[in-house]
Amino acid sequence: MEIRHLEYIAGAREATGIAVIIDVFRAFTTTCYLYHRGASAVLVTGDVEKAFARRSTHPDTLLAGERNEKKVEGFDLGNSPSEVMQAEVRDREVVLTTSAGTQGLVNAAKAEKVLAASFVNAPATAAYLKKTAPRTVSLVAMGYNAVTPADEDRLCAEYIHALLEGKNPDFGAMEEQIRRGTGQRFFDPDNVNSPEEDYHLSLMPGRFPYVLEAVPSGGEGLLLLEKTTL
Repeated sequence: MEIRHLEYIAGAREATGIAVIIDVFRAFTTTCYLYHRGASAVLVTGDVEKAFARRSTHPDTLLAGERNEKKVEGFDLGNSPSEVMQAEVRDREVVLTTSAGTQGLVNAAKAEKVLAASFVNAPATAAYLKKTAPRTVSLVAMGYNAVTPADEDRLCAEYIHALLEGKNPDFGAMEEQIRRGTGQRFFDPDNVNSPEEDYHLSLMPGRFPYVLEAVPSGGEGLLLLEKTTL
């Protein structure tokens, strides 16, 4: 198995084989919590306009997401697992659009299959990859706003890589690096868009046995993050 490490939207566009788009803070962590809370489906898009269009034809759809960490005006939810844990989403369809993670999914056009991962479902993702044994795995760390390196995404890629090689990654050391680096914003009381609880909910490796595969959904330019429980 060839394991490639890529970054940002450019990396998503270069990804081949099975692409694993990684966004720890917080798109795919939020997705896992949405399913945990009973959402019937999580659709993703790179465009705010497509999200609003979906709700115009499906009025019960909830809209979730952010731009520059701030909840999109007119949306029901931001991109926050702690907010999801307090929201009523059971049996509701959710459309998610974010600055990084969902942009990676919609740009991974060369890949044979596209998965979405964060620490909370990293072990399940690695187990799925080991079982399917593709010739190429492209691990794409999306970074902050898909333009700036992010410790958590790069380290999550290393975590999955280690599991694929049968190693036991030192998550404690990884968490310390994240806390000192890009995780600092979650401990800034003035940053209301990054609550501390989101940090803790995001850094729970293996909390969910979910494999998330992005598959086309209808003709509206949306992707369904289809959940398989291992």
